Amino acid sequence: MKQDWPSIAAAVSAAIGRRFWIEEAQALAGGCIHRSFRIAGAGQTYFVKLNEAGAAAMFAAEAEALQALQAAEAIRVPAPICHGGTERVSYLVLEYLALAGGGGDRAGDLGACLAQLHRHTGQHYGWHRDNCIGSTPQPNAPDDDWLRFWRERRLHHQLTVAARRGFGGTLQHKGERLLSSLPRLLGGYRPAASLLHGDLWAGNCGVLRDGTPVIFDPASYYGDRETDLAMTELFGGFSPHFYAVYRAHYPVDEGYGLRKILYNLYHVLNHANLFGGGYAARAERMMDELLGELD
Repeated sequence: MKQDWPSIAAAVSAAIGRRFWIEEAQALAGGCIHRSFRIAGAGQTYFVKLNEAGAAAMFAAEAEALQALQAAEAIRVPAPICHGGTERVSYLVLEYLALAGGGGDRAGDLGACLAQLHRHTGQHYGWHRDNCIGSTPQPNAPDDDWLRFWRERRLHHQLTVAARRGFGGTLQHKGERLLSSLPRLLGGYRPAASLLHGDLWAGNCGVLRDGTPVIFDPASYYGDRETDLAMTELFGGFSPHFYAVYRAHYPVDEGYGLRKILYNLYHVLNHANLFGGGYAARAERMMDELLGELD
């Protein structure tokens, strides 16, 4: 890997318009998809993600998502500097943001900023390119029908990946029943096509030392804003203050409690495909709950 640092430094130099060289490369903890580093030199510090050489398209899509979130001017994100690859690795270089511990007392700021982000809308659901959710490909072909988009680009896609991973039987049977029942859950529901983070759990947000909220590691597209809000509740949830402030700025629609389960099913299926374990069983329980509401 050391032999790749000069190429990455050269790419940074070209991006910022002045010479940069790496005096220090510190591996950082956290992350299960990429390797992360803090690089410093020439009075500059950057955050670097590394993966195998074939991951260049994944990093290019992430850089575009960060640019879109940055352009919305609603919430702070690390600015993308450059991305590319060598014969051995793919890389994404970002602005280095020093995050502070805690931040619970600024949860309302995050709620307000997220509500503001969700006011930025597009004409279609989806994105101009596919990207990834974790390391799983995420198809984003635009669609004017939210039910069809969620059924085909999200749930059906994850179920297809699950079948290839060996998750068949009752998971697929219940999944097919749910897909055919979606008109009863989402029929006639046409949410605004909001700009989304797309993978918004507690590990993908933080605060700067001055209290400014930050989000990172996006899997962005345009869709129902409730998908972002639902994921904040999936792995432990955010503070009550966060939800109160978000709703004060942008109230959720009636029926969110049921749609939340449907939207989080996508992420639980993805975790089953990525990590196995008990996520497939959890996905089945969520399907049972949704189907039970329809019986």
